[in-house]
Amino acid sequence: MKNKFIYLSILALGFASCDSDFKNEINGDTYHSGDADFSSYVAVGNSLTAGYMDGTVFRSGQKNSFPNILAGQFAVAGGGEFTQPSFEEDVNNLGGITGIPGFGTRLIINASAGGPENINGTSTITLTPQAKAFNNMGVPGAKSFHLLVPGYGSAANLPNANPYFIRHATSASATVLGDAMTMNPTFFTNWIGANDVLTYATNGGANADGNTPAVDHNETGNTNPLTYGNNDITNSAVFAGIYNLIINGGTHPLLGQVTGLAQNGAKGVVATIPSVTAIPYFTTVPYNPLTPAALGGEANIATLNAQIYGPLAQVFTAYGEPNRVKLLSNTETNPILIIDVDAADRTAQITGALTPVLGAQMAAAFGQVYGKARQATASDLVVLPASSVIGKVNDAAPSPLINLNGVTFPMANKWVLTPTEQTKVASATTAYNNAIRSIADANGIAVADMNAIMNQLADFGKGLTTEDGQTYYANYFSTSKLHTTLFSLDGIHPNAKGYAIVANEIIKVINKHYNAHLPLVNASSYPGATILLSN
Repeated sequence: MKNKFIYLSILALGFASCDSDFKNEINGDTYHSGDADFSSYVAVGNSLTAGYMDGTVFRSGQKNSFPNILAGQFAVAGGGEFTQPSFEEDVNNLGGITGIPGFGTRLIINASAGGPENINGTSTITLTPQAKAFNNMGVPGAKSFHLLVPGYGSAANLPNANPYFIRHATSASATVLGDAMTMNPTFFTNWIGANDVLTYATNGGANADGNTPAVDHNETGNTNPLTYGNNDITNSAVFAGIYNLIINGGTHPLLGQVTGLAQNGAKGVVATIPSVTAIPYFTTVPYNPLTPAALGGEANIATLNAQIYGPLAQVFTAYGEPNRVKLLSNTETNPILIIDVDAADRTAQITGALTPVLGAQMAAAFGQVYGKARQATASDLVVLPASSVIGKVNDAAPSPLINLNGVTFPMANKWVLTPTEQTKVASATTAYNNAIRSIADANGIAVADMNAIMNQLADFGKGLTTEDGQTYYANYFSTSKLHTTLFSLDGIHPNAKGYAIVANEIIKVINKHYNAHLPLVNASSYPGATILLSN
């Protein structure tokens, strides 16, 4: 069965930019820093700070990081030099990191294929150490506590070290925050914490094997972040303690002495963590993409109902779960089958009920495959990469009769964020943001509420309207208006226009909180997705 799930239309692309409403002459007489001092601006954070977009950091994309955009505006009000880790070795502008699994080239839109894909070519970015601190200390993949961990930039510690930090850590024992503080910041931005919950969410609440649940350390009470798995949710108390150290400094029992961003009197802006439900990674792929045509038509649907869906529905109904699996429809779109680790395990009941019909071996296979299965509902969030997996043959299936992902073989836990998992994500995000606001308020630091901004973007009917009158939207995959979309093709990170909007929101906060007068940028003048006629 062919995969017919295509979520991007490029039939009518528009590339006209809005006229700029930012026509004031930009100079030191017009604008000022107010109570702030921009002479040494340092940005701390993760991929959102580093300028990561379209699945990687690439040379031209990094130039449109929000800190680099901010620094350009700070320059008219006393801002000093602003440096970023060098990507000049990215000669073909492909991104990725050579020799590191999972660090592929950037995503582009291939017009001839009708969708996003990695640009062809081989990355020329290496792990050659630059051994230098920069004004932009955003490190893709970093969680809050990673900023304080010695050796996070040591190649000897791979795979636990971070390849991006390896490229510029000043020494094998350096910390991200420690290197940042060598720049003697007079002003800072801090947008850290998204990965403390996002890696759990983007992996569907699963560990590396795809089905075993990742751990929410708010439930376990584990306060040692050095023992956390990559996809685990950071304990909220741990996050608050780490965040306080990043701002105020102090001593951590495991990580030692820390000098904080505001400890020497620097002012700054901190940003809240967006809700995962506000990004296209979780809102693009529908829970019910199985059209009658994609399922092979009426005859094939009848066979699926007779051999799989009907027997499963009877078993689940017999044990008080009549809505867990329903017959496939000939006239409407159908939900995918998924693994729900929180569902009642019916392995034994399925095996016992179907043994007289299928024989012991096949009944055991059905029990193994469908014991924790159910059909997805509108409350489930299917992750973006699932679009390339649904309907494909799963080689791990025990029988050709039950081997199509989402159709006859349940999608692994990693492909879907269930309501139970969403609750864990929402609870942690709320706790993190409460800590961010509380620590900022206690120190007189401005807060940019990026969570609210992302939620506005998620309202596809309204979008986000900016000062120049342009309305922007979140999702490349739900609109053909590519020039008014703010997210990049990875569905998680902003594109250049999006980072310009982020910069503007921070500038508005600075102007209000620190009595400054800084110019906004014109987001419409920044590029969107790269579109190639072929790849």
